[in-house]
Amino acid sequence: MKWEAKIITHKKEKRIAVYFEKDIDLIARIKKLDGSRWSQSLVAWHLPDTEENRARFNLASHIHSLPSVEGIEQIVKFKQWMRSKRYSESTVTSYSEALKSFLVFYRKKPVAEITNEDVIIYNNEYILKNNLSASYQNQITNSIKLFFQTIRDTKMMVDRIHRPKRAKVLPNVLSKEEIKLILNAHSNIKHKMMLSLIYSCGLRCGELLALQPVHIDSKRNLILLKNAKGKKDRIAPLSPKILKMLREYYIVYKPCNYLFEGQIKGQPYDARSLQLILKQALKKVRITKPATLHWLRHSFATHLLESGTDLRYIQELLGHSSSKTTEIYTHVSTKSIQQIKSPFDDL
Repeated sequence: MKWEAKIITHKKEKRIAVYFEKDIDLIARIKKLDGSRWSQSLVAWHLPDTEENRARFNLASHIHSLPSVEGIEQIVKFKQWMRSKRYSESTVTSYSEALKSFLVFYRKKPVAEITNEDVIIYNNEYILKNNLSASYQNQITNSIKLFFQTIRDTKMMVDRIHRPKRAKVLPNVLSKEEIKLILNAHSNIKHKMMLSLIYSCGLRCGELLALQPVHIDSKRNLILLKNAKGKKDRIAPLSPKILKMLREYYIVYKPCNYLFEGQIKGQPYDARSLQLILKQALKKVRITKPATLHWLRHSFATHLLESGTDLRYIQELLGHSSSKTTEIYTHVSTKSIQQIKSPFDDL
C-alpha cells in the first residue's frame, strides 16, 4: 500500500496530510484517529500535527517542536488531571495540544517562572505573527488558565489571564421555507429522518449520532439526550409527525445499538457522512448558502422564538447553561424587526 504523508498548513493550522489511492481499510483506520478529516480541496485526509501522528506516519520529529523535558512531564500530569475530572477525551486532546504549543514557545523557561506578561508576548510573537484565529487563541487561553489552576508553584495569576475580544457573530438561520425544502430533498428515509430530527428537536450533530432506540419515549412523546455537551442529560419533546416518521424508519432499518447506524451494524453513523447528506440536499434544492448541520439547530431556536416561545424554555431545550447564550437568538429573530416601518417609506 503506497501512501505519502507531509506536514502542511491548512486553514491556518498545522496538519499532517496523508495522500493515497482509495483504500477502504486505510480509510477506516484513519477515520478512527482523533481529529481526522477529509478535505475535498486537498483531495487528502488530514490529521492534527502531533508527535504521536508524526511517529505514526514516519515523519521526522523536530526537537524545536517539542517542549522541554519538564514541559512534557507537565502535559502528561495535566492530561491525567483532566481525565480524573472526567473531561471528554476530545477536550483532553485539544487542551493538551493547545498547552503544548504554549510550552514549546517557552521551552527554555521553567514553568514556575512563566508569568502573565509571557502570555501577552506569546499572543503577539506567535498567535498574531502567524495570523492564527481568535478562536484558536481563545482555546489556548482556556488551556493555559486550566493548566495553571493545577500548578501550585507559579507566578501566574490565573484570573488575570486575558483572552481575545470575542467577535459578536450572529447565528446563521434558514427560513421555514428553506428548511422544508431541505428536509424534503431526500427520498431516503434514513437521510430525511436524521435531518428532520436535528431540526425538530434542535440537536447537535453529536447528540443525534449518540441516540439509541431506548432513548425514544413514545408513550410520553419525549427524547432523552444522554451525556450531551457538558455531560448534562436533558429531554426534548417529540412531535407526533416525527414519531410517525421514526416508526416507519425503524421498521425499514431495525437499528441495533444506535438509532442511526453506519454501514457496520451496531456502529454509529459517521458525522462526515451526515454533513455530506446536508450538502447533497442543499444542492438538490439549489440553496447556495454554506449551511451546516448547526444551522438547523439555530433555525429551530429562532423559529421557536418567532412563534412566541419563552426564551427560558428555548434555553432548556437547547441545553444552554447560561441564558446569555440563548439571548443571541433575539438578535436574529425577524418577528419584531419586520414590523418596523422604514422612514424611507414616508419620503
